[in-house]
Amino acid sequence: MATPTVVSWEQVSVPTPSGPLSARVYRPGTASPQGWLVWAHGGSWRAGSAQDWHGATAELARHSGFGVVSVDYRLAPDVRHPAMVEDILSALTWAGEQPGGPAGARSTAASSASSAAATCAPPVLAVGGDSAGGTLAASAALVCRDRGVPLAAQVLAYPPLDPRCAAASYHRFPDMFPTAAYLTAAWEDYRHPGRPVAADGTRIHSTPFEATDLRGLAPAVMATGDLDPVGDDVHHYGRLLRAAGVHVALREFRQTGHGAFLQPGRGPGGHPEASMRGWLGLALRRITVRNDPATLPSPSSWS
Repeated sequence: MATPTVVSWEQVSVPTPSGPLSARVYRPGTASPQGWLVWAHGGSWRAGSAQDWHGATAELARHSGFGVVSVDYRLAPDVRHPAMVEDILSALTWAGEQPGGPAGARSTAASSASSAAATCAPPVLAVGGDSAGGTLAASAALVCRDRGVPLAAQVLAYPPLDPRCAAASYHRFPDMFPTAAYLTAAWEDYRHPGRPVAADGTRIHSTPFEATDLRGLAPAVMATGDLDPVGDDVHHYGRLLRAAGVHVALREFRQTGHGAFLQPGRGPGGHPEASMRGWLGLALRRITVRNDPATLPSPSSWS
């Protein structure tokens, strides 16, 4: 499958138990998109929007071949956990109910029976996010596993995962954003005391570090920078997932700090792998399209 060059988008309203949720849907210009990727933007659980992340999520759709649902989830301090994770889960439910895949393909009288069957099949689902949104995505992936909702992947760009901010990387780069003090305050605004449980009895974790069993989770595509204070959190989670038998593709970008998902590739005409969002999109395609070697990241970019 060639990488699409055109991405269209529209504003949609996603129904949730707490009321309609605004989201932007990005559709790659391909006849057969790979599925839906529900994306949670960064912003320390207190800021950010689908509009602010417009360029990055559109490019993610272009490189992945997935339709991307960029969610305006509720923010602290107006709400606290588990409201944000619940919003991501509602968007996943909405995406899973969309007919014909993210491109809205329709069967015609001339379509083959196999094409019609593919159109009616449930779409492939993935969840992802950057920074605080990555934390939400990882927590949503745990709920999906516990509810038996199949996910093709979880795409996690430099998520902070330890509320104590105790890893060495926070102190190795004490002046780099986000500082341990900044993130500690953000965690306090985001988390709610106690152990939230959904109406169906499913535990909703505020971070996957709370989970005691990571077996059976969706394959993880993860990225961080070598100058990112949350980098050790990312590497530690990657090791935990691998120990639990979960497939992990993790890349550390050199001379890169926090927030790199929002940065385009370096230089004109550069390969998509030069940018974090380009690499994430191609990596998502790599684990969901097994027979597309022409568009896969080079082997050297995988750990």
